[in-house]
Amino acid sequence: METVAIESRNDFALWTIQRAQEIVTSQGAAFAMAARDMNDEALAQTAAALGTAISDAMLEVFDGLIDD
Repeated sequence: METVAIESRNDFALWTIQRAQEIVTSQGAAFAMAARDMNDEALAQTAAALGTAISDAMLEVFDGLIDD
């Protein structure tokens, strides 16, 4: 994982947009296909994976705010 220095609100905004794009790219297609196919089990699994990716991104931000 690449380390990014966030020194301003603008840097943070750009980082969040990039992370959101990465999450949607990696998780969104499977979620959309499950929804289209009306497959409840696949929908639940892909929704959980999407939620996990979002949670991981949030934890990534908070971990970066904590001094070691």
